[in-house]
Amino acid sequence: MSCGRPHDKDCGEVLAQLYLFIDHELDEASAHQIQHHLDECAPCLHHHELDILVRRLVARSCTEPAPRPLRERVLMSIHEVVHTEVRKSSVTETKYTETRHPPGLGGDGTVRPF
Repeated sequence: MSCGRPHDKDCGEVLAQLYLFIDHELDEASAHQIQHHLDECAPCLHHHELDILVRRLVARSCTEPAPRPLRERVLMSIHEVVHTEVRKSSVTETKYTETRHPPGLGGDGTVRPF
C-alpha cells in the first residue's frame, strides 16, 4: 500500500510493523520512524487507529490470556497476511528468456537465462 506521497519509510514497511509498534516491541529508533510516518500519512494513521480499536475490543472481550501456541499461530498468520500484502504492493515483474541446452547437442541439460 502506498499513499502516493514520498516518505522516509515506505507505507508497506510501516503497515508490516504496525502491530509491533502498537505493542511497543520496536526499538526506539524504529518506533520514532513509524510515529513520524503516522504523523504525516493519513491512510497509515487510519490503519493504526483501526488496529488499536481491534486490540481494545479483543482485550475487552477476552478475560483469559490465550495459550502461547494459539497466540504464536495467530501472530504468524497476521505476519503472513501483512507480508503478502507488502509483496503484492511492491512486486516488480522480471522477465527473461530461458534457453535449454540439451545434453545430446553439446549442452549439459541445464537451463540458463538467455
